[in-house]
Amino acid sequence: MPTLRFHWDFLGPDAPITAKHFCHHLEEFCELHKIAEQRTFTTDLQGRSVASLECDEQHMLLVRDLLRPKRAERLG
Repeated sequence: MPTLRFHWDFLGPDAPITAKHFCHHLEEFCELHKIAEQRTFTTDLQGRSVASLECDEQHMLLVRDLLRPKRAERLG
């Protein structure tokens, strides 16, 4: 099944800490909803940090509707 990557942006001086903390909540969400084979990570860019979640496409509606990511992409 194709994998999707969802992104949430955080701005400001506390962005790296907030993005890492948000990834912790993403992992809890995945455990609660039994989303297996998922991966969370952060990316620090100039002036912002991005928290990302990769999971199977079958979880798209659940993640989109409950967590409202800013954007998503299909990895293949």
